[in-house]
Amino acid sequence: MPTNKRRELLQAAAALAATGVATQTRAAADTAMTIRTPFEVADTFIPIAGSAEQFPVRRIYCIGRNYAAHAREMGSDPNREPPFFFQKPTDAIQIVPPGETIEHPYPTLTKNYHYEVELVAALAKGGRNVPLDRALDLVYAYTVGLDMTRRDLQRAMGDEKKPWEIGKSFDHSAPLGPLQPAAKVGHMKDGAIWLKVNGQVKQNANLNQMIWSVAEQISKLSEAFELAPGDIIYSGTPENVGPVIKGDIIDAHIDGLPDIRVRII
Repeated sequence: MPTNKRRELLQAAAALAATGVATQTRAAADTAMTIRTPFEVADTFIPIAGSAEQFPVRRIYCIGRNYAAHAREMGSDPNREPPFFFQKPTDAIQIVPPGETIEHPYPTLTKNYHYEVELVAALAKGGRNVPLDRALDLVYAYTVGLDMTRRDLQRAMGDEKKPWEIGKSFDHSAPLGPLQPAAKVGHMKDGAIWLKVNGQVKQNANLNQMIWSVAEQISKLSEAFELAPGDIIYSGTPENVGPVIKGDIIDAHIDGLPDIRVRII
């Protein structure tokens, strides 16, 4: 076959292949846009302070027993045992705008409902096996959060050596404030963290008392999970967790971040 003719055939074949790939790509995109579902499920977003943008939530990670005194009050050895994590569903989030008192429903099935104030870190980057010195590069923002807990159910499941998600992972169990970008507030490594119930101080500590810092939490988490944008991390609570009842008002504070307030109803 003449060289010119062979070249023409090859060029024609390449053009046809490219057209086929483009057609398949368009077809796949069209299919994705026309997927039908029997119902819609709401996405979860957290407001970003000073912005019209919203932060889309992918996963909620929580670290357990991350302050030594709290570890002791929960009956654990605080001597830097390996960190452990659990998760909450995204619809556990309840947004608490600064300066407002939000009604927080007392949940079903419990007679011992506990508060836990925590620093929350929100990630805009992900990764696996993230080095410690790069971990904070993943953090987009911080806020104040509450890890509300059905303590009686958590303890009962623990005593029976069963998973205790029922004590931690339920509706409205993760109240928090709008996200404050780290570019504005810096990375939260120390500063007062406290919680009041009806004006009386119940929890009072410093972020620098964490057993595992936020950077260490991210690095350790990334060994077990591939982290991704949209993940948030509840970084543990100080000692003196305790019960609330209907009518109680909780104020939660971390230096450098807006306070949040909820009323138990």
